[in-house]
Amino acid sequence: MPIAAGLLAVATLTAATACSTSDQPTHAKAQAAVVASTAPAETLTLLLQQALPNVKGKTFTSAIVAFPPGAKALPHRHGQAFVYAYVLEGTVRSKLDDKPVTTYHQGENWVEQPGAHHVLTENTSRTKPAKLLVVFVSNTGEKLKVNDPAS
Repeated sequence: MPIAAGLLAVATLTAATACSTSDQPTHAKAQAAVVASTAPAETLTLLLQQALPNVKGKTFTSAIVAFPPGAKALPHRHGQAFVYAYVLEGTVRSKLDDKPVTTYHQGENWVEQPGAHHVLTENTSRTKPAKLLVVFVSNTGEKLKVNDPAS
C-alpha cells in the first residue's frame, strides 16, 4: 500500500507549465499557431524500472502517461509486454485490436495482452488533462512502445 500511495503522490505532483508568446515577433507567433493546431501528444514519465529477480529476462516498469486536453496517442504496440493501466485522472477512450472502443474514467483500469495492437488511446476532454499509471512487464531491453509505421 505505501508504494501505491507514493505513486499517487508522484502523479499528483506532476505539473504543467505554460509559455507565453507575447514577446515574440509576428513570424514566431505564426509558427506557434501552426504547432498549436497539431493534436497534442501524450508524455510518458518513468517512475521505476527494475529487472525482475525471479523471472530471468523480464523487467518491471511503472510510468505516468499524461494526456493534455484533446491528446491522442498514435496507434502502437507494446511488443511482448503485459500492460496494466489505471486511470488516475480524467477520462480516456481506448481500443485494442478488433475489440469495441471502451471509455475508462478515474479509478478504472484495464490490461493489454502481449502483442496487442492499441488502435486508439485518447483523452476524451478538450479542456481537462487525463493521466494513467501504466505498468509494463516486458522483455528486458525491449522498447516499451512502438508506433505503427506511417501510412
